[in-house]
Amino acid sequence: MNRNLTMKLGAIALLILGLLVPLLMIDGLIQERQELRDGVLADIARSSSSSQQLSGPLLVVPYRKVVRTWKTNEKTNTRYQEQGEERGQLYFLPERFELDGQVKTELRARGIYEARLFHANNRISGQFVVPEQLGIKEDFADYKFEQPYLAVGISDIRGIEQAMALELNGQNLAFVPGTQLDWLGEGVHVNLPLLDGKRSTDLDFAFNLQLQGTEQLRVLPVGRTSKVRLRADWPHPSFIGNYLPAQREISDLGFAANWQTSFFSTNLESALSHCLGGACKEFKNRSFGVSFIDPVDQYLKSDRAIKYALLFIALTFAGFFLFEVLKNLAVHPVQYALVGVALAFFYLLLLSLSEHIGFALAYLLSAGACVMLIGFYVCHVLRSLGHGLSFAAGLAALYGLLYGLLSAEDYALLMGSLLLFGLLGVFMVLTRKLDWYGVSQAKPAQPLTFETQVAHE
Repeated sequence: MNRNLTMKLGAIALLILGLLVPLLMIDGLIQERQELRDGVLADIARSSSSSQQLSGPLLVVPYRKVVRTWKTNEKTNTRYQEQGEERGQLYFLPERFELDGQVKTELRARGIYEARLFHANNRISGQFVVPEQLGIKEDFADYKFEQPYLAVGISDIRGIEQAMALELNGQNLAFVPGTQLDWLGEGVHVNLPLLDGKRSTDLDFAFNLQLQGTEQLRVLPVGRTSKVRLRADWPHPSFIGNYLPAQREISDLGFAANWQTSFFSTNLESALSHCLGGACKEFKNRSFGVSFIDPVDQYLKSDRAIKYALLFIALTFAGFFLFEVLKNLAVHPVQYALVGVALAFFYLLLLSLSEHIGFALAYLLSAGACVMLIGFYVCHVLRSLGHGLSFAAGLAALYGLLYGLLSAEDYALLMGSLLLFGLLGVFMVLTRKLDWYGVSQAKPAQPLTFETQVAHE
């Protein structure tokens, strides 16, 4: 290959590598702005309330048990009995648990950043079935039971928007802060009347819970059978957790979703026993719910866009080089560099505009500005209005294909592979009769004035 052509291709390769510097700086700026946004959202959550998880209710029965121990007197070698006392708690999960929730969302803004809060108006009901002798099979007479209580875990109690009252078998009882259970975390509890432990007892309960939070609302299905119904005015729900809704309807006005689980699917009694042994992660992770995070994350899409930057610049330079060799034109490396810098500025424009007007419109304006600027410049570099407009049209098509790659995340690899294969095919077809040994030896065409070329066309 001719030395001049080798030097030209080497200069283009060095330019592409040199453009890594501004691209890496812009990528770092994307990360910095995203971290700033996340910090603002976390600050809004700290000043209001965070993600919420409802764990409960659980029926807790404290007890004291007489413990008898046989010991031997070392001097007389006679046996005697000592009595002591141990304290503990019995835990009961509901036989039936139902939650019916109506959720409304609102935006809280701080500067250019917005956080989405939700207000969930929940009606929770169900039934506890306390077995005969509270399920104790042996030495029932050695137990003395204290006042039972109902505990409800709420991950951020700052989100409780009004006083809570329990309806229990026709009685109204007031909740007070705290669950009295370290492993359950924050929440509320309510003291119950003493239970008749000698016979089975059914406890029908219901209460209202108005809860505010951000990002996520989760529910732990504590019942032997659990039914959860949520309706919200948020049209972009992301269902999370270990169980997906059995039915769901999503429209532009919001969504409605129903979950239904049983002890067979949750195995929550086993998870509760492990939790009492100190491993509560498994118990709390059996939850499900919905995320209210906006799916349009301009920082994530900007970061994905800049990952294609080098490929985009290389394809643009390849098109530029193709015009150069096919039309026998001389394009200086400085002109390549200016086009490359304009391509890099696209990502900076995209980032800055998307923070104010949304990603789709920011992409349209940024791509349009770069296409017009580069098209205007290339018309003069190639000394032809037609060639410049053709180049601009090809560049606009590349931007359109890039937006398709960003939008179709599941098919991005397939679309990218087909795009590269197609462009390679076009390049090979256009250069199939080109004498590469004679490319650098041919004299470039005499430079024409732009006005003369336009007149000819």
